[in-house]
Amino acid sequence: MTSVRTQQVRHGSDMKDLFSQYCRDQFPALDRQLDGQRVVYLDGPAGTQVPRSVIEAIGDYLGNRNANHGGLFLTSVESDEMLAEAHQALADLLGVEDAGEIAFGPNMTSLTFSLSRALGQTWQEGDEVIVTRLDHDANVAPWVLAARDSGATVHHVDIHPEDCTLDLEDLKSKLSDRTRLVAVGCASNGSGSINPVAEICSWAHDAGALVFVDAVHYAPHELLDVPDYDCDFLACSCYKFFGPHIGVLWGRRPLLETLDAYKVRPASNVLPDKWMTGTQSHEGIAGSLAAVDYLAEIGRKATAESSLDRRAALQAAFEAIVPYEKQLTRQLLSGLSEMGCYKVHGITDLDRLDERVPTVSITHPEIPTSELARQLAEAGIFAWQGNYYALLMTESLGLEPEGMLRLGMVHYNTPEEMDRLLVQLTSIAGQA
Repeated sequence: MTSVRTQQVRHGSDMKDLFSQYCRDQFPALDRQLDGQRVVYLDGPAGTQVPRSVIEAIGDYLGNRNANHGGLFLTSVESDEMLAEAHQALADLLGVEDAGEIAFGPNMTSLTFSLSRALGQTWQEGDEVIVTRLDHDANVAPWVLAARDSGATVHHVDIHPEDCTLDLEDLKSKLSDRTRLVAVGCASNGSGSINPVAEICSWAHDAGALVFVDAVHYAPHELLDVPDYDCDFLACSCYKFFGPHIGVLWGRRPLLETLDAYKVRPASNVLPDKWMTGTQSHEGIAGSLAAVDYLAEIGRKATAESSLDRRAALQAAFEAIVPYEKQLTRQLLSGLSEMGCYKVHGITDLDRLDERVPTVSITHPEIPTSELARQLAEAGIFAWQGNYYALLMTESLGLEPEGMLRLGMVHYNTPEEMDRLLVQLTSIAGQA
């Protein structure tokens, strides 16, 4: 599936203009104002805003080809053609050849619970499952509950509290010939830390275990590459990368074909339908297709090459997105360091930006995070407070029940917004 680009991604001011002008113009929500100022959306880790093309794709589907799956009449045929293209688009995003290995569902959590139930039926007493304290609970609870039902034992991998990274030595020490599954995230939705997924998959496979990867938080920021990871399953959520509320599950075809899916009897046993029992949100899937194509269009703009195929265009898009987002992260971390009154729970070393995505979680020693979020919201800066379902992480850090204030940037954010955020954080701290 790899493609060779004919032109290189441009850099410098051209890229700043691409994101601050072209990309921002695609998002109607970014025009919203509060007290005469444009809203700053730093809530992307809980769900990004969506471009106009996604909104239009959902409306177009509902207005022109709204039909159930598998009919012989025109609107159903057209709907199924869209579904096939959406499966291919997500395969392109993940870097896999077989679009039949892509299943859509209500959200990543529901899909993971469904898969955990099926995998749990293959476990027995004495088997072991490994989860981490860095993960969103959607990549913890499904496996813990499946292990409980099968009699398997669960091991939790610790984190390094000083920079909120995964303790890889602890992970390796927990692997054994009894390990049946390792569940790990590409990146932490709490600290932004990136995990070495390919290495973890190699260690797990050497022990005879399968690997489930949660790519939800990683997908808006870096190019997904399933063949490079060599994982067995991967899940992500389209509403985290500029699409609607739809979840995506990928799995190796032999595993998806042999596992016993919990589904209704009339539903097909052929992939991908086997794992998509029940009527799906076809309009949401249409929007997911448009979200992937929006990202691909960034790559074509970045290279000034309109003929790039989808995977090559996605590669080019993230070659532009990654350095731009790193500059936003550098700007924010530098400003927070100068203030000195906020604690960053994650990697702060500017030489280690390749080890994190642009999600920065902070606390203040005197101001509750809910109060930080409230005052920012009043200033038109939207950010989440709490644990964002990374409960094991905030418990490990002793931050419950308040949790952290999470500042999540994506490529539609700007340096000017970071300046505004830093000014506001300085003002709030000054009142303490």
